[in-house]
Amino acid sequence: MKTYEEKIDWLFNQFPSYQKVGKVAYKPGIETMEAFDEALGHPHRSFRSIHVAGTNGKGSTCHMLAAGLASCGLKVGLYTSPHLVDFRERMKIVEGDSFRMVSKEWVEAFIDRWQPFFEANKPSFFEITTAMAFDFFAAEAVDIAVIETGLGGRLDSTNVITPILSVITNIGLEHCEHLGFTLEAIAGEKAGIIKPGVPAVVGEFTPETRPVFAAKAAACGSPLIFAVEVPPCLRLKVADLDLPGDYQERNLCTLSAAVGVLQPMLGLDLADFRTGVRRAARATGLHGRWETLREADPAACKARIICDTGHNAHGLRWVAEQVDRISCDYENVFFILGLAREKDIDAIAPLLPRNVRYIWTQASSPRALPAVDLANAMSDHGISGQVAFTVSAAVDLAEKQATDKDLIFVGGSNFIVCEVL
Repeated sequence: MKTYEEKIDWLFNQFPSYQKVGKVAYKPGIETMEAFDEALGHPHRSFRSIHVAGTNGKGSTCHMLAAGLASCGLKVGLYTSPHLVDFRERMKIVEGDSFRMVSKEWVEAFIDRWQPFFEANKPSFFEITTAMAFDFFAAEAVDIAVIETGLGGRLDSTNVITPILSVITNIGLEHCEHLGFTLEAIAGEKAGIIKPGVPAVVGEFTPETRPVFAAKAAACGSPLIFAVEVPPCLRLKVADLDLPGDYQERNLCTLSAAVGVLQPMLGLDLADFRTGVRRAARATGLHGRWETLREADPAACKARIICDTGHNAHGLRWVAEQVDRISCDYENVFFILGLAREKDIDAIAPLLPRNVRYIWTQASSPRALPAVDLANAMSDHGISGQVAFTVSAAVDLAEKQATDKDLIFVGGSNFIVCEVL
């Protein structure tokens, strides 16, 4: 009899996840997902849904949406990826001001029930988790589910749903080998979540991507809203949130436009919705978004520690600018950075702050770029630092040098943040 942990390990090993092994786990097309969905009886048709895609910000936007909707009295399903510490983080029920993850027993039962389908049809890890989430939300009779895409949109496993609203946060050059090597091509893939007659909100756009979204929406007969072009209805600032990253300003703009569409559909009370958004991290269990892991402790001479999951040029630019902005509040800033192998260091390096003390590290993942390789690559860009071969060693190295007047930042990868958490 396998334990829960053994079944999860089996799932990861038999059906490798993008989170663990990278692009070799990518499975284009949604034919297997459609077959799985049919075998399940199309569970997603029993609840309303909101579909969210984008290069960055979609996770935070999903969590704020879920928290706001739950604060309005709705039972909300929340499906996001990847997880940081616990596999069950991917599937949550959010009600009122609290959440609960899918139970271990439910996960085990789903794996046992559908193992013959897994072996016969070889779905990807993400197809399995997506199907599991839809089945779980249907069993829980949620009022609405907030569904985050995995990679892309058009061919993403989640794209079997027909939502009441599609949201695209922004477009950046990432996963180009799968989505295309231009902003227009990637926008075309993300725009694939726009469904006939379903309103779509776009958070950020460029001269290259706007026509792509406009053409897709026109072809679908879908109302298209560009967030920056509509008056904000939430009237919230980042300072109001328990998600204090500067980049949340952009996500708030996208969220506000989305709520403007949802409010008449669902009869939302905007004051209640605002209350939920203010406590989104706490209400949904979201971690790793400019999260303070420890405040400065003068008595113990311990530095403040902050982590963030920003992991590409688009995300790290915001992190770097925020570090620059607050660096004057500290005597020293220790910047612990680790990246995945496939990240574009040539795009990331010019964005990094120069007035910090770097420690290059690597996560215990096959996708991790070795710390020495990262140090050498950064040296080519004129950026030097110390090297630590594990995340814990990197934190220890910073701790030995830092005082309570300093800041330690940890980031560059979900895996890095997972280990520091």
